[in-house]
Amino acid sequence: MIISLALYFVVMLGIGLYAYKQSTSDVSGYMLGGRNLSPSVAALSAGASDMSGWLLMGLPGAMYLFGLSKAWIAIGLVAGAWANYFLVAPRLRVYTEKANDSVTIPDYFANRFADNKNILRVISAIIIILFFTLYTSSGVVAGGKLFENSFDMSYEMGLYVTTGVVVIYTLFGGFLAVSLTDFVQGCIMFLSLLIVPIVTYSMLDNSVVDTLSTATYDLLLSAPKPDEKVPLDMLNWFAGGSVVAIISALAWGLGYFGQPHIIVRFMSVRSVKDMPAMRRIGMSWMTLSAIGAVLTGLFGAAYMIENQMLIGDKETIFLVLSELVFHPLIAGFLLAAILAAIMSTISSQLLVCSSSLTEDFYKIYLNRSASQTELVLVGRISVALVALVAMFAIYLAYDKDSSILDLVSNAWAGFGAAFGPLVLISLYWKRMNFEGALAGMIVGAVTVLVWFYAPIKVNGEHISTLIYGIVPGFILSSIAIVVVSLGTKAPKKEITDLFDEVEKEL
Repeated sequence: MIISLALYFVVMLGIGLYAYKQSTSDVSGYMLGGRNLSPSVAALSAGASDMSGWLLMGLPGAMYLFGLSKAWIAIGLVAGAWANYFLVAPRLRVYTEKANDSVTIPDYFANRFADNKNILRVISAIIIILFFTLYTSSGVVAGGKLFENSFDMSYEMGLYVTTGVVVIYTLFGGFLAVSLTDFVQGCIMFLSLLIVPIVTYSMLDNSVVDTLSTATYDLLLSAPKPDEKVPLDMLNWFAGGSVVAIISALAWGLGYFGQPHIIVRFMSVRSVKDMPAMRRIGMSWMTLSAIGAVLTGLFGAAYMIENQMLIGDKETIFLVLSELVFHPLIAGFLLAAILAAIMSTISSQLLVCSSSLTEDFYKIYLNRSASQTELVLVGRISVALVALVAMFAIYLAYDKDSSILDLVSNAWAGFGAAFGPLVLISLYWKRMNFEGALAGMIVGAVTVLVWFYAPIKVNGEHISTLIYGIVPGFILSSIAIVVVSLGTKAPKKEITDLFDEVEKEL
C-alpha cells in the first residue's frame, strides 16, 4: 500500500513540475490554462474537482446507513450536472471571453454588469473564501480518516499531510497542474468505483436483495441492546422519507450552477465547439461513478452483514472493503483514489481563492498596472496565503466525528444559492442589472447561513432539518434578482450590446 501511495504522490508532484514549465508565464495561463484545455481533460477535471472525498466516503457511508433512500442525492446531482453542461457551459465560455477576458467568477460578474466600483468582486470573493473554508474542511476530514484508518497515523497528522501535498503542486503548477492532476485523479476514481463494488459483489454468498431486505439495526449498526432487531428497510427508496425529504435530496442538483471550482472548467476549454464532447465525457464519467458509489455502500453493507462484521465510522466503508477484499498493492491504488478525490477538490478550491485574491483584490486595489509575471507571482503567494486560511479549515476538521457529507452540504448550498441564480439568469436575461445581481448574491448567501446556523426552530425542530437550505436560498435569490432588476434602472447600452454580441456568437 505504501508503494502504491508513494508512486501516486510522485506522479502528482511530477505533473505539478511539468505544468510549472509549460503554462505559467501569464495570468491566463496560471489561472485558466490559457483557455486551451481539451474536452477530456476539462470534463474529467470538472468531475474530479466536483466529486471530492464525499463521493468515495460520504455517499457510500450514507448508503450504508440508510440504503436507497439516500440515492436521491446521486440522482439530483447527475440531473444538475447535465443541466449545467447544457444551460451554463457554452454561454459562460463565450461570455467570459467577450467580457474583457474574465478569468474568475467575480471577474465575470464585474465585467458582465460594468461594476466599476468593484462591489460585486469584493462581495463574491468574500463569499468564495467563506464557503470554501467549509468545503475544504470536508476534504481534510476525509484525508484524516484515510490516514488514521489505513496507516495507523494520527488523525491530525493525516490532515496536514493531505493539505501539504496539494498546496505544493497547486503553488507551482497553477490551473494546468490542477487540471492535469484532476484528469489522472478522475481516471483513478472512476476505475476504483467500478472495481470495488464489482469485486465485493462477487464475494457475496447470498442474494444482495435478500440480505438487505432483511437487514436489522443490530446486524449492521450494532443496537443499544443485543436482542433489539429494528428493520432498516434498506431497499425502500422512500424509507423514512417524505416528499420534502426527496425534494431536499434532489435539490443538490441546483448547486451546480453556482460552484466556482466547477464552472471555471467551462471557461478553460479551448472552444465552445468542444462542449458537446466535454458534456458526453463528463456525464458518462459522473453517471457511472455515482452508480459505483451507491453500489459500494449497498454491497458493503451486505458484505458486513454476511460476515458478521461491524465498523465504527460508516463513512470508511470504501476503505474497509479495499483492505478486506484486495491485495495490498491494489488496496494502495484504491486508497490513492480517495486521496485523488480529496486533493482534486482542495486544489481547485485553493486556485479559485488564489484567483480571486490576485484578480479581484491585488490587481484592482493595489497595482492596476501589474505585469503578467508579477500577477503569476502574486497568484502563487496567494495560494500560500489561502493555505494559511486552510489551517482554519483543518481546525474545523479536528472533530473526528465530523460528517463529510454534512460539511459538503453546507458549503454546496452556500455557493448554489449565492451564485447559482446569478450565473444562470445573467446568461439568459438581458434586462438583469447590477442592483439585481448584488441583491441576489447577498440574499442567497445570507439565507443559507441563517438556515444552517441561526438558532431558529419550528415545532421543536431546527429549520435546517425541514428542507435542504439550498431550496429557500435558490428561490429567494432568484426572486430578489428579478424584483430588484425590474424595480431599478435598465442596464446601460454597453451591457446590452455585449449581451447581444454573445447571443450572435452562440
